[in-house]
Amino acid sequence: MLPDGPDVEAVVNGKNGILERARPETVLIDMSSISPTVTKRIADALAAKGARSLDAPVSGGEPGAVNAQLAIMVGGPGDLFERAKPIFAALGKSAVLVGDTGAGQITKLVNQVLVAIHLEAMGEALLLASKAGVDPMKVYKAIKGGLAGSNVLNAKVPLVLQRNFNPGFKMRLHKKDLKNALEASETLGLALPVTSLVKSMVDSLVAQGKGEEDHGGILQILEQMNASKIHPL
Repeated sequence: MLPDGPDVEAVVNGKNGILERARPETVLIDMSSISPTVTKRIADALAAKGARSLDAPVSGGEPGAVNAQLAIMVGGPGDLFERAKPIFAALGKSAVLVGDTGAGQITKLVNQVLVAIHLEAMGEALLLASKAGVDPMKVYKAIKGGLAGSNVLNAKVPLVLQRNFNPGFKMRLHKKDLKNALEASETLGLALPVTSLVKSMVDSLVAQGKGEEDHGGILQILEQMNASKIHPL
């Protein structure tokens, strides 16, 4: 599980890398969140040696990893997935085979698009409540049982209202994931306008030196735009 595609390719293809020593019985389970294109390139290189692989990115951040509560999204051969189930069971609360090689990475990009847009929407909503003089924490408690409630709100609202931006998932990594999502969408001929907008906001915060902060801190760009802080009353 490595930060980005070049890191994985270095470990697989580099000097003394996995590919040099790959045998037909070799199985690579790559739990990094990387470009599906890179994933397929690595799988093809391993296949040339008779080896096989699964792409198995995760969601849940550091807390999910520490508590073995990761959601694992897997792409690759079904028989290999069955063999790997005991490993996934030790690491996470769920593991779903979503398709062939690369499908796990596409699923992770879908997850990251949804989370990023949700975090930005959370920031707008909390800012609206705060500016109107209504306690954002009470607003959250009022809506969390309805249609607008979500795991994102449950995990992030209490932290951001405490101005706690210690990373559960770093802003710079979400920037990378959104970049990969937009590259994949361009390849497929899709326009993702809101994803593009949110990525530009994340880019701005990373450029301000906030890349090591939690991605829930995206609301800071909204505060800057509006010269208004989100805070409990």
